[in-house]
Amino acid sequence: MYSSFIPPRQVKIGDAAAFAGTTPRAIRHYHEIGLLPEPVRGGDDRRRYGYDDMIRLLWIRKMADAGIALDDIRDAFADTASAGAGGDGITSTLERLEETLLAQEEELRRQRTAVRRMRTEGGRTGLLSGFVAGRLKSLPEGSLRQADLDSLLVTERIFGPLGAAVQATRFIALATHPDLREDSDRVDAAEQALDDTVAVDDPRVARVAAERHAFEKTLHAVIRDSGLAESDDALFDSWDASHPAPADEGGHASMSALEAIGRMPYDFSPARLRCMELAEELAAQESPAS
Repeated sequence: MYSSFIPPRQVKIGDAAAFAGTTPRAIRHYHEIGLLPEPVRGGDDRRRYGYDDMIRLLWIRKMADAGIALDDIRDAFADTASAGAGGDGITSTLERLEETLLAQEEELRRQRTAVRRMRTEGGRTGLLSGFVAGRLKSLPEGSLRQADLDSLLVTERIFGPLGAAVQATRFIALATHPDLREDSDRVDAAEQALDDTVAVDDPRVARVAAERHAFEKTLHAVIRDSGLAESDDALFDSWDASHPAPADEGGHASMSALEAIGRMPYDFSPARLRCMELAEELAAQESPAS
């Protein structure tokens, strides 16, 4: 009964394809790329496939169905031929394939987790990392502006989740203090008016810088008095616990507002940049001597 499964000694390409579960076109491609040696040809100049050819075709189909690339199958056969009958080439290829599949499974799990969180969070909040989105959990849904969430998305891209989570403290304060939000809008509008038509020595530049400085003082006071500053400390502790810094690094990285702006995808006029410089100078004058 077993002998009934042994293919004829010499078969045409169509019969070989049917037996192996492939197509004549695929077999011709195997010949072209050196995966399957050219068989002998009959008196009609057509390919004739013997038992060894059929076994090789079955190997090719089984390995291809397992996800192994044709080039890798060809290399595996070549390695096996050079190593003898041990089959080391095929074994090593399968080991590499398993490692690749494990990596793909891990990536799929990461993607599924991200998609599930996006669906749960909804909107732009779902595009933020879980670390940043968690910082916004205390706010009622819809209390943040779209521009706030967009800004957090940009900040996280450039400065990472910790930088965006710290920035979220600012937006939490604005979202929970309507009067403060109005002042923020007013100062933002005044800064935006410092476009390319305004000279850097225009009196409006210094005036808006003073307004920005005064607003930031008020904002920081609200953050301190509302307890948000303490939650920021907990935020740093949480981040440090899961992302320990190298032994030669001390404290948290800091930079000026201008340095931060320089890394953002924004284009500011010279007058507005000068306004930021003046606001920083005012803040430096009031900070305690180190």
